[in-house]
Amino acid sequence: MNSESDFIKTVFGLKLKQQRQKKNWSLQDLAVKTGLSKSYLNEIENGKKYPKHDKIIQLSDSLGCTFDDLVSTKLDKSLAPFNEILQSDFFKEIPLDLFGINKNNLISIISDAPKKVTAFINALIEISQNYNLGKERFYFAVLRSFQELYDNYFPDIEEKAIQFARENQLEPGHDLKTEKLENILIEKFNYTIRSENFEPFGTLEHLRSLFIPEKKLLLLNDRLEKDQKIFIITKEIAFNVLELKARPNTYSWLDFGSFEEILNNFYASYFAGALLISKEQIIAKTAEFFLQNTWEPKNFENLIEEFTQSPETFYYRLTNLLSSEMGIKDLFYLCLVKKKNSDKIQILKELHLNHQQAPHANATNEHYCRRWIAVKNLQHLKENEILTGAQISHYKDQGVSYLVISTSQKNPFSDGSNRSYCLGILLNSQTIKKINFIKSPSLQTINVGVTCESCSIADCEVRQAPPIRLEKEHFNLSMKNAIEKIRKEFE
Repeated sequence: MNSESDFIKTVFGLKLKQQRQKKNWSLQDLAVKTGLSKSYLNEIENGKKYPKHDKIIQLSDSLGCTFDDLVSTKLDKSLAPFNEILQSDFFKEIPLDLFGINKNNLISIISDAPKKVTAFINALIEISQNYNLGKERFYFAVLRSFQELYDNYFPDIEEKAIQFARENQLEPGHDLKTEKLENILIEKFNYTIRSENFEPFGTLEHLRSLFIPEKKLLLLNDRLEKDQKIFIITKEIAFNVLELKARPNTYSWLDFGSFEEILNNFYASYFAGALLISKEQIIAKTAEFFLQNTWEPKNFENLIEEFTQSPETFYYRLTNLLSSEMGIKDLFYLCLVKKKNSDKIQILKELHLNHQQAPHANATNEHYCRRWIAVKNLQHLKENEILTGAQISHYKDQGVSYLVISTSQKNPFSDGSNRSYCLGILLNSQTIKKINFIKSPSLQTINVGVTCESCSIADCEVRQAPPIRLEKEHFNLSMKNAIEKIRKEFE
């Protein structure tokens, strides 16, 4: 809650509603009994108003409870799980208005069926514990849902990037100079920028940048490559142009204080992408690429290089524009990582536009399908190599197919791990018309699963684990069928 006063008003409203419902009274009934207006009582129950002393006495007398029953902030057993939520920064840190949720409506739902909602929340807590869903994972899941609701396209930020470029005589795109952007930070926003060797400070050799707000000092790791440096500089400009106060001061992310920091970091990154890769140019060039009749990996790598040396930035920029500008609505983006001297594959980032696509992350240590093009690339990647490939992935168990394009590279700023970025486009009548090389002989169709544990491909040559989750589902289905046969026998 925003303040102690809000908490007290909310708890009073919940308790008043509980007492009224114990009597099976409507708001109108309570209004008649107390002589208070129905609208006034409704505002009290929704936590908007707190009644004066004499009004509380009227309410307690009419309801047959004590004065303390209403004014005490101690919640009974049915509402106890909400005590921590109401006193925390939950409503502040998760901006419910992003999803069209009114805080008071949420409180009303809680008070209408406290036992059922309590059971639901306890179930969520248990699931989060079993799946290792900490605060950070929860916040990033909220952010991802927010992006997906808006097709990961934010025209107001696109416009602000264009306006900024116009005001500063910049040409958005590949030819932006780091020096010119640095000068804007220094001259316009009074920054000091220094390149530093972080290695003597221990683990800080993995840190790309550190911003010290008291001095407006931006420290850049001297190991940064050109595209990494320009992205950090542009993002720093974005924090100032968009007037984002709550923000992280390190890159990569080390810690966060609120959801607002995560959201603002996303906005700044979006602005940077819009400034560094021109919307009009990438749409035009990608449309030309889709008109090619043959899939050639080198052609896609050339397309990336027209805009950036960072495949990750390019792939992610496509997720901003394919749906909104090119009408390709159903797509997913994944960033996978394979650490040095490990066979384990992890999904670091994911985005699913329009609906939850077949390949999604899990936190249960299941084995992602080794038939994915992104995973195969990770396995075969050589030192200092960039490897691009594509396939039509047919998810046999879901009955859907995707064109999946993937680029893998050695993570340029880590301990030798490899990363794969991939874009999946659902194949339907619309996308097949837009992408000419779908029928290219160089594009194989491969049956794939999500994880080995849930996959029904019987003759898979790269299976890492038995299909235990699928077998359990089949067992449950056979039991249901057997029970149905028994019921029919005795009808």
